[in-house]
Amino acid sequence: MKTISKFILRSFAGPFVATFFIALFVLLMQFVWKYVDDMVGKGLEWYVIAELLFYVSASLVPMALPLAILLSSIMTMGNLGEHYELVAFRSAGVSLKRILRPLTVIVIILSCIAFLFSNYWLPIANLKSKSLLYDVKEQKPTIDIRPGIFSNALDDYTIRVKDKKVIDDVEHLYDVLIYDHSEGKGNQTVIIAEEGIMTTTVDKKYLELRLFNGESYDESAQQGEKDKFPHLRSKFKKNTIRFDLSQFSLNRTDEELFKSNYKMLNLKQLNEAIDTLNKLKDEQITYLKDALKSNSLLGFKRIRTSLEMQMERDGSKLVLSEELPDFYQLIEDLTYEKEAKLYETAMNISRSSKSRIANIKEELYQRNKYINYHKIHWHQKLTLSFACLVLFLIGAPLGAIIRKGGLGMPIVLSVIFFIIFHILSITGEKMAKEGAVSVVMGMWMASLILLPVGIFITYKATTGVSFFRLDNLLDKLKKIFRKKDQNTQNISP
Repeated sequence: MKTISKFILRSFAGPFVATFFIALFVLLMQFVWKYVDDMVGKGLEWYVIAELLFYVSASLVPMALPLAILLSSIMTMGNLGEHYELVAFRSAGVSLKRILRPLTVIVIILSCIAFLFSNYWLPIANLKSKSLLYDVKEQKPTIDIRPGIFSNALDDYTIRVKDKKVIDDVEHLYDVLIYDHSEGKGNQTVIIAEEGIMTTTVDKKYLELRLFNGESYDESAQQGEKDKFPHLRSKFKKNTIRFDLSQFSLNRTDEELFKSNYKMLNLKQLNEAIDTLNKLKDEQITYLKDALKSNSLLGFKRIRTSLEMQMERDGSKLVLSEELPDFYQLIEDLTYEKEAKLYETAMNISRSSKSRIANIKEELYQRNKYINYHKIHWHQKLTLSFACLVLFLIGAPLGAIIRKGGLGMPIVLSVIFFIIFHILSITGEKMAKEGAVSVVMGMWMASLILLPVGIFITYKATTGVSFFRLDNLLDKLKKIFRKKDQNTQNISP
């Protein structure tokens, strides 16, 4: 490898690693703030939270990688331009195409790695993160007994205390009131105590509540005599209630329940799922067509039966064939009342058919939408890799043009282009989900729109045509503001 390539790659490696982990951290913090209420106050072990954040971080790589490539490419070429290293290269006869060649090779390799990650590792990360997040959200909060508030944290028990103090890491409760619902018969058992001490056993499996100086009230119906409720009252100096804490442990759901979701499938599995769903849809369409045809024939038979019954009441008989006759010819000799009754029967049949057709339409719409979800996720695995190349075509030549390094102007430009790319991606994905456009057009819309922009900027940078100079733009803005200040001074008295 030549010295120029080594120098360019070393200049790119540092910004890329830094921006990648910064982007990943920002996206991870967004996830944390979104689900912080589901994780706090549930007594989760630190390794459970660490495992969740690790898998979530892996699932966020597809969004962080394109942003890191865009930002690091702008920073790398901007730093080279700001320190006149690009000028030195050009004066030595090294073109910008030659400078960009090693970066292009690295980005292509990163794009291939991104595809492999999206196809093989991302489904595993999604499966682990979604299943663990589901278990965390379903996890019950830890016991938090607040003074003056009834607490239902423990199953089958409601506890209220007047005051609570923590002495030597032990909770002391005062004026304790407990409703025991373990029998499932309402508030038949009530316990009152002056003081209580709450501790956990050594194995952390049980919670012990030791009560002092209290009374127990029990109103239970006698066996066989539901109308008689004897009142039992007993006093105690010390009483211990043990609660099972297994209800607060994290129960892991079987991951097999989540594996059928489209986000947990690779390209091969998605193709098989799409084929299966299309076959099921075709079978359902055939069944619905037959059912709709049978419903139409049934409606015709009902109308024919109504006509025959009305003709029989008039003393005449009418024999109709199975084929659909001329309707107006049939009702020509009917009276107004019979004709109105016949119309009412036809309207009821039409309403039933309309409702059935509406249900068929909604069912087919949901099936197509679910199939589109699979197709969208199939294309996402390819658009991720292609987006890395497109954003590199924008970032690298743009950095060479603006000639500004650091974290100032490169971040601004990177954020602008990434927001445009993200908005176009989200818009195309939503349109594809709703069926407004084809899945191919919706998923590749952002890349197809920004690709000409990247090619144009690359062409201008490599041919030496300066269509955008930051210094010139700043000078023009300064002149505009100076003119406004002068006009303001001339107008003011």
